[in-house]
Formats: sequence, C-alpha cells, structure tokens
Amino acid sequence: MQKLKIKNNEVAFYAVGGLGEIGKNMYCVQFQDEIVIIDCGVLFPEDELLGVDYVIQNYDYLVENKDKIKGIFITHGHEDHIGGLPFFLQKVNAPIYAGPFAMSLIKGKLEEKHLLRDAELHEVDEFDTVHFKKLWVSFFRTTHSIPDTLGVAVHTPQGTIVQTGDFKFDLTPVGNLPAPNFQQMAKLGEEGVLLLTSDSTNAERPQFTKSERWVDIHIRRVFERIKGRIIFASFASNVYRLREAVDVALKQGRKIAVFGRSMENAIEAGQRLGYLKIPEKSLIDPNEINSYPPEEVMIMCTGSQGEPMAALSRIANGNHRQISIQPGDTVVFSSNPIPGNTISVNALINKLEEDGAEVIHGYVNNIHTSGHGGQIDEELMLRLMKPKFFAPVHGEFRMQKIHTKLAQLTGVPKDHCFILQNGDVLALTKDTCRIADHIDSMGDVYIDGRDVNDSVGNPEIRERRMLSEEGVVTAIAVIDMKDKQIVAGPDIVSRGFVYMHESQELIKAANHEVFWALLNTFKNHAHADRRAINRTIVSRLQKLLYQRTGRRPVIIPMVTILNDDERRKEVGNHREHHGNGHRRNHRSHRPQKDGQRHSKDNSKDSAKKTPVTE
Repeated sequence: MQKLKIKNNEVAFYAVGGLGEIGKNMYCVQFQDEIVIIDCGVLFPEDELLGVDYVIQNYDYLVENKDKIKGIFITHGHEDHIGGLPFFLQKVNAPIYAGPFAMSLIKGKLEEKHLLRDAELHEVDEFDTVHFKKLWVSFFRTTHSIPDTLGVAVHTPQGTIVQTGDFKFDLTPVGNLPAPNFQQMAKLGEEGVLLLTSDSTNAERPQFTKSERWVDIHIRRVFERIKGRIIFASFASNVYRLREAVDVALKQGRKIAVFGRSMENAIEAGQRLGYLKIPEKSLIDPNEINSYPPEEVMIMCTGSQGEPMAALSRIANGNHRQISIQPGDTVVFSSNPIPGNTISVNALINKLEEDGAEVIHGYVNNIHTSGHGGQIDEELMLRLMKPKFFAPVHGEFRMQKIHTKLAQLTGVPKDHCFILQNGDVLALTKDTCRIADHIDSMGDVYIDGRDVNDSVGNPEIRERRMLSEEGVVTAIAVIDMKDKQIVAGPDIVSRGFVYMHESQELIKAANHEVFWALLNTFKNHAHADRRAINRTIVSRLQKLLYQRTGRRPVIIPMVTILNDDERRKEVGNHREHHGNGHRRNHRSHRPQKDGQRHSKDNSKDSAKKTPVTE
C-alpha cells in the first residue's frame, strides 16, 4: 500500500482522472484519515482503442484506502462525471451525494447494474452542508448544459478547496431556471479559498460562452422552416436542449416519439422533476409514427455522437425496426462532436444525406452552444473566488496552460499555479503548496464489456490494432511427439492478411516453413512442450512473412499433441478405414525435394502415420 509523502498537518489534493484529458473526472481531497471524492466519470475511447467501451480510472489507491473514503460528491449528471460510478461501487461502496437530476440518472445506472439496493444515496442542493469529523462540504449553484449543476467546496483545517465542476455563467437560462449564484461564490471568496480547481475545457476561446437562450431562438427559427418530419438528435442529458425542441414542436402541433434508452430515461427524469412538460396525449408510441402525417411528428433520439448502436446510427444504416429515412426528413444535430468522435459523426451525416434527409448541425446553424465557459467566464470565476493557489482541471495540457495564464492575469502569483498530471499529489497548508508525491497506480483501465472485471490491458489493445492493420495467420497441425510424426497438417489459414486464392505460392511457402519448424523440433528437442513448439512456429513464420510481404500479421499456432489414448484411437481409425477395403490417395506432408515425386500409398503403408524424419 502506497502512503502519501505528506506531513500530518498537510491537506492533499490529487486527481485520479481528468487532468490532461476531457473525461473520467475524479478528484480527491485527503486530510489524515478522511478522503472526499468529487465526481467519478468515464472517458469515451478514441478510435484506436478497438473494441473498448469505456476508459475508467485505476482505483487501486482508493481501494487500498477505502476505509478513509467519506463520500463521493457529484457536480452534475454527465457521463464524464457519473459514468464510472457503477464500476467504482463494485470495488468501494461509498456514500454518494448529488443534486436531484444527477441522482435520478445515477439511480438508473445503478439499477441496471443491480447495485441500487446496496447503494447509499443522499440527494443535496446548493444550500446543504455535509459534515464529517475533520472535513465538511458545502455547495454553490452554477449553470451548465444540464440541470442541477453544483460546485463543491471542501472545508479543511488548512483552508477551503473548491472544485467548480463544469460551468459557464449563463445569465438567461431557459425555462426561467435560476442563474448562477454569484453571492455564494463571492462569499466563498471573501471567506478565503486556499485552492481553486477549475474547468479548463474552453480556455482557448477568448469570450463568454453564449447562453442557452441564444440556441433556443435559433432552434425556433430552424423548426419554423421544416415542413416534413423532424428527427432531433442531442445528448440525452441535455434536458435544456430537449425542452427547447419539445416546446417548439408542441406549438407546431407535432406528436413526439422517443427512441434510445438513455433518451427515455432522461425525459422521464426531466418530466418527474419539472424540467420538461410534455402532455401525455403528445407522446406517442414508436409504432404509431406512420399513423401521422410527417409534418405532425418529431422523433427525439440518441446518437448525436455517431455511436454505432445508438438509435440514429441504426436509422441511417437501415437497421432500425421502426424507422427508416424518408424523403422530406430533416435531421437536426443539436450538439458538436466530442474529441475523438468527429470522423464517426461526419460519416453519419454523410450517410443521412445520401439516404435523402436534410441535415442541420452544429455551430454553422447556431443550434448548439457549449456548456463550458470561455476565457471571460473563467476569469470571472477566478475574480469571485480569489484563490491563494490555483490548479486547472478538466482539460488537455494546452488548455490547462492557458487557464494558468488567465489566473496570473487575475492576480494569482505564477509560483502559486500548478499544472498537474493524474496522480500528482499537491500538499497544502494555510500558507504553502507543493507537489509532494505521485501516486503510481493512476493509469487508464479499458473496459470491454459491462463489468469492471471485463477490462483489457495495453497488450490486448496492441494485438487488436495489429489484427486490424495486419491481419491474422493461423498455422494448424496435429502431431505425435512420441513417434515424432505429423498426423495432420500443417495447414495455413489467412484472415485479413492475404487473399488465399491469389497467394498460393506464399501459402505453400508458409506451409513448408511450419513443416520444417516441426521437423527441427522433433530432432533437437526430445521433450519439447506445446509452448516451445508454438514459439518456433511463430518465429519462423514471422521472419518468412515479413521478408515476403513487409507485414507482420498476428500468428496463431494451433498445434494438437496426441496423448496415448488419442494415438491408439488415431491408429485404430486408420486400420478400420483401410480394413474395409477403402483406399485413398494419402500423400505425405513432407515438402518435395527437387526431382522427388510422391508415391501412391499401398495397403501396407496406408495404416501408417506420415513419417517426418529422414
């Protein structure tokens, strides 16, 4: 177990995820024997992480110190802040504190993974406080692209550490929802903020981020000119955006059909909490869509990020059971691609256009704005909080660097600003701050499945990449080590490497190489095991195939070694077969030498295995 190299009176801040990246946010404040965790998200994989569903944090350090964990405090309900909870709770069953909308989404996730019954859940709002023996936590209201967003302040014996969560200063939020609570933020600043850790996502944009009200106006304008069916794709959790689309559709007299489990869950939660108001008569069953004229229907679905299994992708590919693209359809993408999804989103847009739909998307049509503040928002947060020390979070390195310069412009000394990496431990007292340690286990874990145990490592990812780029060659043989004979094979099968029908010469050479690899094993290793045989085959085939093609496919040897029972059975099968008078042209698998011809089997030889020794 790693013990932090900090003094007993120092408070530690460290990130398990969320630094140098946009995703898997998870931040910790630790004082002596108490740990407070802020958020527990996932990172959506880049294209090169083949077959990976999610990237999560390595929880080893927290699992080792689970008795110190007092709670997980959630800033809001986006996947990069709550998506890791089902995986973490399989390791550590810590109490969870979250706002109403985030809590509703969390309950759905935990119920799906059969974790809800044992979870300890506490719903909080901006005016609540949560007290432990040495630490206590308060909240402040912010605005983002999802309801009930909270900043978190952890009060320690050395001072207050503030994590803003994702935020922008939206002074005109839709639906008469409350604006950011400037008074709470200013009060924290006046009382003294020891360390501010703040959202850096839009640090490269020298402006205020536009209000959601601005998008509302443009969605209304877009919808007014659409005459046919509308397919509206957005993040399911962006209830503000869903509300804008619903309000306009209802005014146009449209019926609303919902597709995608996450979209259904978000709309159900939004309805229950009052963020959405859809009359029951206006919600129709998906099977009823074709009963209404196109101009009276709006479909709300998931898939704005090009996810292959989401509703919109299945519609575009013709795989959806209930919907297909029709002439006159308009697909509205009310989101921008998150990093890593641009190629898949563009491919989806092209496919929808090819199918005959009109596609309206992104900033081009003013139907999307970010939920993250630009430089002016970030400077305002710094002015309100007036921190003694500053560490930018939730962003790639260049974003963190720019955010640090903004902090210096607002009066934070340069030597009081820290650009951290995941695992770096910042040790603080009332007057000092230093990088004191690094937690070595803070790496990525690749989830390939539904469970935290369904993870794959870097070797598997490298092998998948090789399979996708180079293909696979399988070498198959059955051998009898006792008699030093090949019973069947060798045979070569190529998938994704070369087209076998057009590469007979190469396949023949590979067969030859495997044959002599087995022969040399019989001669030089009297007691060779399967592992040694496989190594020999892989080594010789790799060399041959690289020399002939310049490529390095994954080579899979499939060598069956007969035991005594199998040897007797094999001989018995030969005798029974030939004893019934059946003859076959059984040729040796030994490659021919120049001028050498195979001779036909006679009845005496046909019962014997293929000899391989000279």
